[in-house]
Amino acid sequence: MTSLRTPVPADLESQADLTAEIKQLQAETRPGDAQPRLDWPPYRSSLLRHPTKTLRYADPEGAELVAPVFGQTDIGELESDLTVQPGGEPIGERIKVTGRVLDGDGRPVRGQLVEIWQANASGRYIHQRDQHPAPIDPNFTGVGRCLTDDDGWYSFTSIKPGPYPWRNHRNAWRPAHIHFSLFGTEFTQRLITQMYFPGDQLFALDPILQSITDQRARDRLVATCEHELSEHEWLLGYRWDIVLTGTHATYLEPGDE
Repeated sequence: MTSLRTPVPADLESQADLTAEIKQLQAETRPGDAQPRLDWPPYRSSLLRHPTKTLRYADPEGAELVAPVFGQTDIGELESDLTVQPGGEPIGERIKVTGRVLDGDGRPVRGQLVEIWQANASGRYIHQRDQHPAPIDPNFTGVGRCLTDDDGWYSFTSIKPGPYPWRNHRNAWRPAHIHFSLFGTEFTQRLITQMYFPGDQLFALDPILQSITDQRARDRLVATCEHELSEHEWLLGYRWDIVLTGTHATYLEPGDE
């Protein structure tokens, strides 16, 4: 799943045509299919980027020789608070996103490195390839990380991202979302997914989210707004658990394409 608005060869048909195409393809898929189609025609660039050849073996020890390393001492306490910036406070709705990382048996995954990246409140990433004419917030980088505690909990303080246009089809807009990256015991075990916000009217119009044809699996990508996590006159709280395996697993994107 791409996080930037890169041009792709696609017919700029109407949203109604694209929605009809999505519904037809979903009707042709097997019930309960929780994994997205890698070659999902409504998601235009997936036709160009999905793997077409057999996987090749990579020596994990060899990869570790050139990969970055991390440890508990490398992560600062403020790295999970994206609103703390040297130049001032970012603009937008302040939020807290927290939850647990669990295995398929409901056991907490301890010491898990969790990273996030996201657009700002205007739907703009700080990236040279993002040229959408929305303002860049000089006080918001949109990246953070933390380690899960002994009970598998993670927590981030951030700004609610805005939706943004992308060039998949005419008048295409992505729902507000936060990208999550999780590492196991080494960097070859990286998993990536996205978290969405409840009640977004763009869900049905988003071919990336709709490539997951099982409604229950899509629902597992949507956080819940939990008021007890909110802080008085400060922020709204959201809960989102990540299940790594099993029948209730959170959808995780395939490896590097």
